[in-house]
Amino acid sequence: MTDVGTPPALAPASRQTTLRRLASDSLYVLTSLPLALANFVVGVVGFALGVGLVVTVVGLPVLSGTLATARGFAQLERHRMAGVLAAAQVQPRYVTPGPDAGTWRRVLAPLTDPQSWLDLAFGVLRLPVALIAVPVTITWWAGALAGSLYWTYDWLLPADPDDGLAPLLGLGDAPGTRIALYTAIGLFFLVTLPIVVRGCALLQAGFARGLLTGVAQMRDRITDLEEQRQAAVSAEATALRRLERDIHDGPQQRLVRLAMDLGRAREQLAADPDAARRTLDEALDQTRETLAELRALSRGIAPPILVDRGLPSAIAALAGRGVVPVDLSVDPRLGTAATRPDPAVESSAYFVVAEALTNVAKHSGATACSVGVHRHDGGLTIVVADDGTGGAHLAKGHGLAGLADRVRAHGGTLAVHSPPGGPTEIRAELPG
Repeated sequence: MTDVGTPPALAPASRQTTLRRLASDSLYVLTSLPLALANFVVGVVGFALGVGLVVTVVGLPVLSGTLATARGFAQLERHRMAGVLAAAQVQPRYVTPGPDAGTWRRVLAPLTDPQSWLDLAFGVLRLPVALIAVPVTITWWAGALAGSLYWTYDWLLPADPDDGLAPLLGLGDAPGTRIALYTAIGLFFLVTLPIVVRGCALLQAGFARGLLTGVAQMRDRITDLEEQRQAAVSAEATALRRLERDIHDGPQQRLVRLAMDLGRAREQLAADPDAARRTLDEALDQTRETLAELRALSRGIAPPILVDRGLPSAIAALAGRGVVPVDLSVDPRLGTAATRPDPAVESSAYFVVAEALTNVAKHSGATACSVGVHRHDGGLTIVVADDGTGGAHLAKGHGLAGLADRVRAHGGTLAVHSPPGGPTEIRAELPG
């Protein structure tokens, strides 16, 4: 049965959202002019006074104080524009003197800070932008109100047959024609008012973002990329050390024993063929076990089932080999050719589950475990939970630390909630 009452209910909510946005944008634009004017006056006067007195000792503190004041105006604008852009407020990293810095070094610290100079430049340049956005906003509000309500006060205005827009357009000066024309113009301003005001707000907020947070965001992005690179190097080194250890402790030892068995069998072949046969049988068993361990290691490097059939089948295979019962919930779209994630992300997701299940089997003492892998617009969410004793953490030297590096290398995050006594939940977020 169709719910016929739902669509009408959506319209008032949409109108309320539009009205709230219009009020917020209008307040932002209209209050920007007095703020821009004050910021401009303080910035220009302070800069000019500081430069003029720079030959004396007084000029540098004046410049520093001007930059500090510009920083205050900039911080206020960052708070204001965050609501307009519907984005989190970005706080740049200002240069701060050390705890052992002297008085002069603390006073003059803003002079060496590039972001402080950008704040001052914004304070000077924001006034022309405000002088464009504010008059346009006022004009549209005046046109919308005066035009749409013209019919209520037309009778108060003096009638002049040779004056007005209607006679100029050749429509005559009949009251009905005049009211219809001005009301139509007012309705045009009223309908386009949210769009125009929104555009003016975005013009100012976009300009502010470019000077006040653009450099900070670029620096943060560079820092994130450096951390991802370091995490990738660390994850690769950890994987290589683990592979080297596994090969040394497993196949390498078996191959050494195999060589010894074959040498012994060669010595026994002429004197005691039966003993040589038994030795060769043992060597054959060693060969099979070595091949099995090499296959297990190859699955750890690049499991064929992941490449051939995708993440759902690979995770199901992991769960099937586990010693703890696993409740699986995997998005089937992850296994189709059209919606499979990037191979690097897919591989990282597989290793998150594999390492988490290994941790469950070796250390948790759990009796049940659940694995959930789901796709959303931002990427993949992986949750592995168990009812074990808890105590898992991301400290260096533990298996989960290398897993965190692998996830961070792909721009993701890994969180572990594992209080003593359990339960344990490992949650990974991967982009893509």
